[in-house]
Amino acid sequence: MHMKYSSTDVAPHTSPRLRDNMPIPRTTLRRIPLGHTKVMVTDVCLGTMTWGVQNTEEEAHAQLDYAIKERGVNFIDTAEMYPVPSTDPRWVPGTTEKYIGTWLAKNRDLRPELVIATKVSGFQAKSDTVANRTEPAGEPAPARLDRASILAACDASLRRLNIDYIDVYQLHWPDRYVPIGAFYGTAEYDPKKERHDAVPIKETVAALGELIAAGKIKHYGLSNETTFGVCEFVRVAGGPRRPPPG
Repeated sequence: MHMKYSSTDVAPHTSPRLRDNMPIPRTTLRRIPLGHTKVMVTDVCLGTMTWGVQNTEEEAHAQLDYAIKERGVNFIDTAEMYPVPSTDPRWVPGTTEKYIGTWLAKNRDLRPELVIATKVSGFQAKSDTVANRTEPAGEPAPARLDRASILAACDASLRRLNIDYIDVYQLHWPDRYVPIGAFYGTAEYDPKKERHDAVPIKETVAALGELIAAGKIKHYGLSNETTFGVCEFVRVAGGPRRPPPG
């Protein structure tokens, strides 16, 4: 097989750290624009949702070291509710973010080139994730995507991750009812599960715009969303105070 390298690529057996003296080595992983932004991410993203139940902190740090320092990955994805499964008796939401934060504390020189994405939880009638947004933890409360909830969740993630901004802040799932199999057991629409108190998308987008203006997040994105939902976010957004998803 013939492989072609550009001037910015590094052959697989070259030591990029020694050759280029870069914080994160350039390997054969491509760097591509993230969505419509100018943020460049590797085409491999490091998932983290097992850290804290299925993996220890030491194992999490070892995976970060290997993916970033050896393989050149610059993109990390996590969420405020991680680790999973939440049914495990050892589950404490926010643990995964804390493990990333303790690793970052030892690797500050790598932060500028890392793209860190995390997620705020969507609707849940009674949520331990919300309880763990404060230290010490409070009582379980509804998880929503209203302004106050988004601002509080972002501050909690920043604290646990030990950083002062989040590159990509995602809505983990919608506030309104959406028949997502992972949450409702089926992807079949059930009109009985519709709720009339869903937070307006306009309010959610405005809160995300506040976070961008404050420098706490760079961009935001959607997760577990429908085609209709994506179109609604784009339709509602517009202007400096209500930017569209990245």
